[in-house]
Amino acid sequence: MTPVGPRAARTTAALATGLVGAAGLAAVALRDPHVPGSWGTCPVLALTGLPCPGCGGLRATADLLAGRPLEALGSNALAVVLVVGAVAVWTVWALAAVRGRPSPVPRLVAAVTDRRVAVGAVLLVAFTVLRWLPATAPLLGP
Repeated sequence: MTPVGPRAARTTAALATGLVGAAGLAAVALRDPHVPGSWGTCPVLALTGLPCPGCGGLRATADLLAGRPLEALGSNALAVVLVVGAVAVWTVWALAAVRGRPSPVPRLVAAVTDRRVAVGAVLLVAFTVLRWLPATAPLLGP
């Protein structure tokens, strides 16, 4: 058996991750989340009547896949940012792997500090609360 070199291992990891992501995106594209109950019901929404930060995320992803970015933003702006960010990070990682360059992922992980996690948590709470307010719910609601 031939040993696998570091470049092949990096490329395999990036491509395998891409395949898993593509499978998830295909599932969202094939099973329309705009149909009520097609992906179940959010437990937070069912129990409280208030949308959680993830409510509308599948619809936003489906809208992005269908080339409807404005509708995606209307479903869940946070999900749009996260999906686009994840695709961008994966693309940079995959290109680096194919070109034989070091992965940028460890640098990204090292850049996650306690302060950045705290800022992210505050932004998540702010997004959630803004979705509940009558004045901003039409803009940020699912």
